[in-house]
Amino acid sequence: MMYMHYCKRCQRVHMLNGHKQFCPKCQGMITELKISYLDYVSMDETQRVSFNTCCADDEQLKRLSTTYRMYKYSKWYKELQLQIAPPVIRTYVTPEGTPLAGAVSLV
Repeated sequence: MMYMHYCKRCQRVHMLNGHKQFCPKCQGMITELKISYLDYVSMDETQRVSFNTCCADDEQLKRLSTTYRMYKYSKWYKELQLQIAPPVIRTYVTPEGTPLAGAVSLV
């Protein structure tokens, strides 16, 4: 399926298959847009230029963008979390007040 994305660095609308995160041209972060592929391709050139100008404005881009609901289940998101989230080390004390010998858990 085709999805519309906007790259602020390139100031360009991209038509990409899938929910991409990086611009194919400059590798910068891109924003997924609410507009469908069919709505975008049905615009004439003047409407596309106007749409692109709206995307360049931060406030308008927020209104025009969407978040892929299932991104937390996607392969790229899981790989990103492994790269940026170091494991958390927690220690526990038993209710009696005596610590467990060598008890460490990784979350």
